[in-house]
Parts: sequence; structure tokens; C-alpha cells
Amino acid sequence: QVQLEESGGGLVQAGGSLRLSCAASGRTFSSYVMGWFRQAPGKERECVAAISRSGGSLYVADSVKGRFTISRDNAENTVYLQMNSLKPEDTAVYYCAADRAYYSGSEYYTTMDKNYDYWGQGTQVTVSS
Repeated sequence: QVQLEESGGGLVQAGGSLRLSCAASGRTFSSYVMGWFRQAPGKERECVAAISRSGGSLYVADSVKGRFTISRDNAENTVYLQMNSLKPEDTAVYYCAADRAYYSGSEYYTTMDKNYDYWGQGTQVTVSS
């Protein structure tokens, strides 16, 4: 089992940047596929970015492509979401999630929230116009 804790959220003006971090407990972080999701009020949760175990395969949603970058440091048990050129529509609670992804290869990732086994508590990101 893994516990996830997000940090780095806050209030920022449009055009600004934030870096979210998600620290994972345990010694098997490198065995998990990791994802970042967000949920705005009245909207469904969406996958913003995902990264394979090795870090070699990445997904970034079209809505944030060119502005957001996902990365991971398996030695530090941490996954990051660098968010640049933030827009008011990026305002949401951001969650990191871990997928055990049994029987999947090192370059596998998923964007489906039902596939993720563990979730953090979330961190609020608010972008003012």
C-alpha cells in the first residue's frame, strides 16, 4: 500500500506558475504508474497528466499541453506537475494517484481514474484573472 501527499498548490495570478509535488510513502514507488487529476466545481474529474513507471512514457491532456509537465523522481518517491502559463480555467483541486498496474510493462500508463488504486487528499489551485 502507498500513501500520497500533495503539496504546492495555492493562489496565483493568470500567467503565473506553480509546481505541485506528490510524495509517496513506501519503498515500491517505482512500481506504480502515477497520474495527476483535477476536479473543478461542477465538473467531472479529468486526467491532466500521467507517467509510466520508468518515466519514459508520458501523457499530457490537450487542454494543458505545452504548459504543464509531469515528471517523477523514483529515488525521492515523488512525482511532480510543473504548471506554467496558468489560466483561470485551471482552477481546481488537483489530486495525484497511483496505479499498481499489475501485469503491465514499464512504459504503460493510464488516464482512466477507475484504474488508479490510491489517491492523495488533493491540493487547491486557484488562478485569478
